[in-house]
Amino acid sequence: MVMARHLYASAPVVDGRPLLDEPGFWPAYLADLAEGFAPEAFGSDAGDADAVLDTLRDPSAWPVFTVPLTGGFAIVVHFCNGEEFPTADCFLTHPEWGIDLVLTSDDQDRVGPGLCWPELAALLEAPPGAAGVTDPHARLLLLLPVLGDADVPEEAVTAVAAALAAQGAPEPCEALAARLLRGHPLWGAGHWWFDADERSWLCEGDHSPRKVPLGDHLPPHRRAALEACLTPRWPARPR
Repeated sequence: MVMARHLYASAPVVDGRPLLDEPGFWPAYLADLAEGFAPEAFGSDAGDADAVLDTLRDPSAWPVFTVPLTGGFAIVVHFCNGEEFPTADCFLTHPEWGIDLVLTSDDQDRVGPGLCWPELAALLEAPPGAAGVTDPHARLLLLLPVLGDADVPEEAVTAVAAALAAQGAPEPCEALAARLLRGHPLWGAGHWWFDADERSWLCEGDHSPRKVPLGDHLPPHRRAALEACLTPRWPARPR
Protein backbone atom coordinates (compact mmCIF):
# COMPACT_ATOMS: atom_id res chain seq x y z
CA MET A 1 0.00 0.00 0.00
CA VAL A 2 1.34 3.43 -0.94
CA MET A 3 2.49 5.32 2.12
CA ALA A 4 0.60 8.60 2.66
CA ARG A 5 3.15 11.36 2.29
CA HIS A 6 2.26 13.10 5.55
CA LEU A 7 3.44 9.99 7.39
CA TYR A 8 6.97 10.71 6.21
CA ALA A 9 7.08 13.51 8.78
CA SER A 10 7.71 10.90 11.48
CA ALA A 11 10.21 8.94 9.32
CA PRO A 12 14.00 9.49 9.17
CA VAL A 13 13.83 11.46 5.91
CA VAL A 14 17.06 13.02 4.57
CA ASP A 15 17.81 15.22 1.56
CA GLY A 16 18.94 12.97 -1.27
CA ARG A 17 20.66 15.67 -3.33
CA PRO A 18 24.20 14.91 -2.05
CA LEU A 19 23.79 11.39 -3.47
CA LEU A 20 23.51 12.80 -6.99
CA ASP A 21 27.27 13.44 -6.92
CA GLU A 22 28.16 9.87 -5.92
CA PRO A 23 29.84 7.95 -8.78
CA GLY A 24 27.46 5.00 -8.49
CA PHE A 25 24.22 6.92 -8.09
CA TRP A 26 22.63 6.59 -11.53
CA PRO A 27 23.18 2.84 -12.07
CA ALA A 28 21.81 2.26 -8.56
CA TYR A 29 18.82 4.59 -8.90
CA LEU A 30 17.93 3.37 -12.40
CA ALA A 31 18.74 -0.30 -11.79
CA ASP A 32 15.15 -1.47 -12.37
CA LEU A 33 15.02 0.24 -15.75
CA ALA A 34 18.53 -0.72 -16.91
CA GLU A 35 18.20 -4.49 -16.97
CA GLY A 36 20.95 -5.98 -19.12
CA PHE A 37 23.33 -3.04 -18.64
CA ALA A 38 26.22 -3.11 -16.17
CA PRO A 39 27.12 -0.07 -14.04
CA GLU A 40 30.05 0.52 -16.40
CA ALA A 41 27.52 1.64 -19.03
CA PHE A 42 26.85 4.61 -16.74
CA GLY A 43 30.57 5.26 -16.21
CA SER A 44 30.54 3.65 -12.75
CA ASP A 45 31.74 0.39 -11.28
CA ALA A 46 29.71 -2.26 -9.50
CA GLY A 47 31.17 -1.46 -6.09
CA ASP A 48 30.13 2.19 -6.27
CA ALA A 49 26.65 1.25 -7.46
CA ASP A 50 26.20 -1.30 -4.69
CA ALA A 51 27.28 1.26 -2.08
CA VAL A 52 24.72 3.81 -3.30
CA LEU A 53 22.01 1.15 -3.48
CA ASP A 54 22.66 0.35 0.18
CA THR A 55 22.35 4.04 1.01
CA LEU A 56 19.09 4.40 -0.92
CA ARG A 57 17.68 1.46 1.05
CA ASP A 58 19.08 2.45 4.46
CA PRO A 59 16.27 2.08 7.05
CA SER A 60 17.87 4.75 9.24
CA ALA A 61 17.87 7.47 6.55
CA TRP A 62 15.22 7.64 3.82
CA PRO A 63 16.39 9.78 0.87
CA VAL A 64 14.00 12.30 -0.65
CA PHE A 65 14.48 14.19 -3.93
CA THR A 66 12.48 17.31 -4.80
CA VAL A 67 12.06 18.44 -8.41
CA PRO A 68 10.57 21.96 -8.26
CA LEU A 69 8.00 22.95 -10.90
CA THR A 70 6.23 26.18 -11.77
CA GLY A 71 3.38 27.56 -9.68
CA GLY A 72 4.71 26.22 -6.38
CA PHE A 73 4.32 22.57 -7.41
CA ALA A 74 7.00 19.92 -7.08
CA ILE A 75 7.50 16.28 -7.93
CA VAL A 76 8.87 14.52 -4.85
CA VAL A 77 10.52 11.10 -4.87
CA HIS A 78 10.51 9.42 -1.44
CA PHE A 79 12.31 6.23 -0.56
CA CYS A 80 10.35 4.26 2.03
CA ASN A 81 12.72 1.93 3.87
CA GLY A 82 10.64 0.98 6.86
CA GLU A 83 9.04 -2.12 5.35
CA GLU A 84 10.48 -5.55 4.67
CA PHE A 85 11.02 -4.52 1.05
CA PRO A 86 12.20 -0.93 0.44
CA THR A 87 10.03 1.00 -2.00
CA ALA A 88 9.99 4.38 -3.73
CA ASP A 89 6.90 6.59 -3.94
CA CYS A 90 6.58 9.61 -6.21
CA PHE A 91 4.11 12.44 -5.54
CA LEU A 92 3.03 15.64 -7.26
CA THR A 93 2.72 18.12 -4.43
CA HIS A 94 1.74 21.67 -3.60
CA PRO A 95 2.59 22.55 0.02
CA GLU A 96 0.18 25.48 0.27
CA TRP A 97 -2.73 23.40 -1.03
CA GLY A 98 -1.96 20.34 1.06
CA ILE A 99 -2.22 17.98 -1.91
CA ASP A 100 -0.02 14.95 -2.57
CA LEU A 101 -1.09 13.15 -5.74
CA VAL A 102 0.52 9.74 -6.22
CA LEU A 103 2.24 9.42 -9.59
CA THR A 104 4.09 6.13 -9.07
CA SER A 105 4.88 3.58 -6.38
CA ASP A 106 6.81 0.34 -6.71
CA ASP A 107 5.26 -1.29 -3.64
CA GLN A 108 3.02 -4.34 -3.89
CA ASP A 109 0.12 -2.25 -5.23
CA ARG A 110 2.31 -0.94 -8.10
CA VAL A 111 1.13 2.46 -9.30
CA GLY A 112 2.35 3.87 -12.61
CA PRO A 113 3.21 5.24 -15.04
CA GLY A 114 2.72 8.80 -13.90
CA LEU A 115 4.09 10.95 -16.75
CA CYS A 116 4.12 10.91 -20.56
CA TRP A 117 7.05 12.18 -22.59
CA PRO A 118 5.55 15.60 -23.55
CA GLU A 119 5.07 16.33 -19.84
CA LEU A 120 8.54 15.18 -18.82
CA ALA A 121 10.17 17.09 -21.68
CA ALA A 122 8.44 20.26 -20.45
CA LEU A 123 9.79 19.83 -16.91
CA LEU A 124 13.52 19.81 -17.62
CA GLU A 125 14.11 23.50 -16.87
CA ALA A 126 13.65 24.47 -13.23
CA PRO A 127 11.83 27.70 -12.31
CA PRO A 128 14.21 30.60 -11.56
CA GLY A 129 15.41 30.60 -7.97
CA ALA A 130 13.83 27.22 -7.17
CA ALA A 131 15.27 24.97 -4.47
CA GLY A 132 15.82 21.27 -5.04
CA VAL A 133 17.09 19.38 -8.08
CA THR A 134 17.56 22.05 -10.74
CA ASP A 135 20.08 20.59 -13.22
CA PRO A 136 18.13 19.65 -16.40
CA HIS A 137 20.05 16.42 -16.97
CA ALA A 138 19.58 15.27 -13.37
CA ARG A 139 15.88 16.17 -13.49
CA LEU A 140 15.39 14.09 -16.63
CA LEU A 141 17.16 11.01 -15.25
CA LEU A 142 15.55 11.33 -11.82
CA LEU A 143 12.05 11.30 -13.34
CA LEU A 144 12.62 8.45 -15.80
CA PRO A 145 11.09 5.85 -13.42
CA VAL A 146 7.89 7.95 -13.40
CA LEU A 147 7.74 7.94 -17.19
CA GLY A 148 5.96 5.21 -19.10
CA ASP A 149 5.16 6.23 -22.66
CA ALA A 150 4.89 3.72 -25.52
CA ASP A 151 5.15 6.48 -28.13
CA VAL A 152 8.32 8.36 -27.18
CA PRO A 153 9.87 10.17 -30.17
CA GLU A 154 13.47 9.75 -31.30
CA GLU A 155 14.26 13.07 -29.65
CA ALA A 156 13.64 11.40 -26.29
CA VAL A 157 16.49 8.93 -26.90
CA THR A 158 18.75 11.82 -27.89
CA ALA A 159 17.83 13.80 -24.76
CA VAL A 160 18.36 10.87 -22.39
CA ALA A 161 21.65 9.96 -24.06
CA ALA A 162 22.84 13.56 -23.63
CA ALA A 163 21.83 13.48 -19.96
CA LEU A 164 23.68 10.21 -19.40
CA ALA A 165 26.80 11.57 -21.08
CA ALA A 166 26.62 14.73 -18.95
CA GLN A 167 26.54 12.51 -15.85
CA GLY A 168 29.63 10.56 -16.90
CA ALA A 169 28.35 7.73 -19.12
CA PRO A 170 30.77 6.78 -21.91
CA GLU A 171 29.55 7.61 -25.40
CA PRO A 172 27.78 6.41 -27.43
CA CYS A 173 25.02 5.62 -24.93
CA GLU A 174 21.90 5.64 -27.13
CA ALA A 175 21.33 1.91 -26.50
CA LEU A 176 21.21 2.50 -22.74
CA ALA A 177 18.98 5.54 -23.26
CA ALA A 178 16.54 3.51 -25.35
CA ARG A 179 16.42 0.81 -22.68
CA LEU A 180 15.67 3.34 -19.94
CA LEU A 181 12.77 4.71 -21.98
CA ARG A 182 10.99 1.36 -22.15
CA GLY A 183 9.31 1.98 -18.79
CA HIS A 184 9.48 0.54 -15.31
CA PRO A 185 9.18 -3.28 -15.34
CA LEU A 186 6.28 -3.15 -12.86
CA TRP A 187 3.99 -1.15 -15.17
CA GLY A 188 5.78 -0.73 -18.47
CA ALA A 189 4.96 1.90 -21.08
CA GLY A 190 1.36 2.89 -21.77
CA HIS A 191 -0.37 4.73 -24.58
CA TRP A 192 -1.26 8.35 -23.79
CA TRP A 193 -3.54 10.88 -25.44
CA PHE A 194 -4.49 14.46 -24.71
CA ASP A 195 -8.16 14.99 -23.88
CA ALA A 196 -8.93 18.49 -25.15
CA ASP A 197 -12.17 18.72 -23.16
CA GLU A 198 -10.46 17.83 -19.89
CA ARG A 199 -7.24 19.60 -20.93
CA SER A 200 -5.38 16.65 -19.46
CA TRP A 201 -3.14 13.82 -20.58
CA LEU A 202 -4.67 10.41 -19.96
CA CYS A 203 -3.05 6.96 -19.93
CA GLU A 204 -4.44 3.56 -20.85
CA GLY A 205 -2.08 1.69 -18.49
CA ASP A 206 -3.85 -0.72 -16.14
CA HIS A 207 -1.92 0.54 -13.09
CA SER A 208 -1.67 4.22 -14.01
CA PRO A 209 -3.22 6.91 -11.77
CA ARG A 210 -3.56 8.96 -14.96
CA LYS A 211 -6.47 6.93 -16.32
CA VAL A 212 -8.55 9.83 -14.99
CA PRO A 213 -7.71 13.55 -15.28
CA LEU A 214 -5.04 14.58 -12.82
CA GLY A 215 -6.58 16.26 -9.78
CA ASP A 216 -10.12 15.76 -11.05
CA HIS A 217 -11.39 16.25 -7.47
CA LEU A 218 -9.93 19.77 -7.25
CA PRO A 219 -11.81 23.04 -7.90
CA PRO A 220 -11.58 24.18 -11.55
CA HIS A 221 -9.04 26.97 -10.94
CA ARG A 222 -6.71 24.60 -9.10
CA ARG A 223 -7.09 21.92 -11.73
CA ALA A 224 -6.12 24.48 -14.36
CA ALA A 225 -3.01 25.46 -12.38
CA LEU A 226 -2.12 21.80 -11.90
CA GLU A 227 -2.36 21.04 -15.61
CA ALA A 228 -0.43 24.20 -16.46
CA CYS A 229 2.55 23.11 -14.36
CA LEU A 230 2.83 19.90 -16.43
CA THR A 231 1.64 21.16 -19.82
CA PRO A 232 2.82 24.75 -20.32
CA ARG A 233 2.08 24.62 -24.03
CA TRP A 234 -0.73 23.09 -26.08
CA PRO A 235 0.41 19.55 -26.73
CA ALA A 236 0.27 17.39 -29.81
CA ARG A 237 -0.80 13.75 -30.01
CA PRO A 238 -4.59 14.04 -29.53
CA ARG A 239 -6.50 10.79 -29.48
